[in-house]
Amino acid sequence: MSNGIIQLTSSEIASIWTSYMNNSMSIQLMNYLVKKVDDPEVKSIIEKGLSISTEHIAHLTEIFIQENIPIPNGFSDSDVNLNAPRLFTDSFMITYLNHMSKAGMLGYSGFLSMCARNDVRKVFKNILYLTSDLYDESSEILLKKGLFVRSPYIDYPKQKDYVDSKSYLRSLNPFSDKRPLNSIELSHLNMNIQNNLIGAKLSLSFAQTSPRKEVQNLMLRGKDISEKHVRLFSSILLDNDTQPPVSSDVSITNLTEQVFSDKLIMFHQAFLTAAGTGNYATAAAASQRSDLVINYERLSLEIGQYAKDIAYLMIDNEWLEQPPGTMDKVKLAKQKKKNDT
Repeated sequence: MSNGIIQLTSSEIASIWTSYMNNSMSIQLMNYLVKKVDDPEVKSIIEKGLSISTEHIAHLTEIFIQENIPIPNGFSDSDVNLNAPRLFTDSFMITYLNHMSKAGMLGYSGFLSMCARNDVRKVFKNILYLTSDLYDESSEILLKKGLFVRSPYIDYPKQKDYVDSKSYLRSLNPFSDKRPLNSIELSHLNMNIQNNLIGAKLSLSFAQTSPRKEVQNLMLRGKDISEKHVRLFSSILLDNDTQPPVSSDVSITNLTEQVFSDKLIMFHQAFLTAAGTGNYATAAAASQRSDLVINYERLSLEIGQYAKDIAYLMIDNEWLEQPPGTMDKVKLAKQKKKNDT
């Protein structure tokens, strides 16, 4: 306990630590975007996102200091080259910000649900509100510019209905007809296609600007994984006579000069793989066709192996900052016994 305040729980420490790291990265990325953007509307929303992350970091820093917990190193100005030429188009920037605000809403709602102390809940409640507002405003800009990729439309239901056969859940036989996708399954397929489209573009941009061969190879592997997943999900929609979402002009330039540090690139890629694993788990739990569930589980294993390789490279280069954890009590006892003798 510090200053008469109830001590933070492990969940609260994990939440503020993870949120600090993520926003520390986002600040450096948005510092670059805000200097390179041309469109005034897109610039205003990037500036708002930058302000939200900066304010959130300040609140988290207060908690770290109050609790006498070491503040993570995170990321700094040294992790971005603000003088580098333009890497992303304006349409990519606003699409990226919209994508990250969706990820933020999911993350902050999870942090909020794990926190008991009033002051910590207040911090995450505030950032959740601001991030949802950022998503709303960025969505409006995307809609206005014709860049918002909508989910597929379906006919409105005419009546209520119940599942009348266990075959509703089965679709494993490749020679048998699969039942049509329901709206829940469609929504997750659509979301995961869009997420992977963004992931493929980011991976390519990181690959072409990193000076390290091993980082380039990992980024290109991430691009290939994302594109493979897009093809699979799109084929499922096409087999259902449903048009897959078509990506708008969310391009990257031909820049090869280094923009972001390899440490930031690898951390960002690890963030995306973690988010992707979570999205697939949610989609598997919500889907009722067995073939979809198996696909999500199979693809999650592939992402898991990729995430492990990212972590190994980060460890080899001392880029992976360690979260706060518990002591190894057995090791501590053995060390004490050794010192006593």
